[in-house]
Amino acid sequence: MFEQFSVGYYLGRLYVEPYEGDRPAISRLDHEQVARQLYEPDATGAASDPVADGNQPLVMKLGTRHLAVRGRDEVPDRTLAVPFDIVEDGSYPDLKEVLLAKAPQAERLIELGAPVGI
Repeated sequence: MFEQFSVGYYLGRLYVEPYEGDRPAISRLDHEQVARQLYEPDATGAASDPVADGNQPLVMKLGTRHLAVRGRDEVPDRTLAVPFDIVEDGSYPDLKEVLLAKAPQAERLIELGAPVGI
């Protein structure tokens, strides 16, 4: 779903659509899968990263905004559901390029309070 892009981000393409929720979300299964693939567990099998163990959201960048993205059962696979108040233009729903912050970058952004939806 995501591939290497830069030192701080992976690049992917997701179907982005507005929804009535209050926080950005992807399907729970996609969230777990992305966290498992990109944030490796330690030798004991325990998650070595707060994103991978579900305590923190994935941080994605859509356009110029960072979004704190949680997993939700009602969101379709390969879809980024974005609250209506975050959608800035009429170009949705559509397939969009989305950046996913790597673990260290995501942690820094969360500490700064940068992502919408924390």
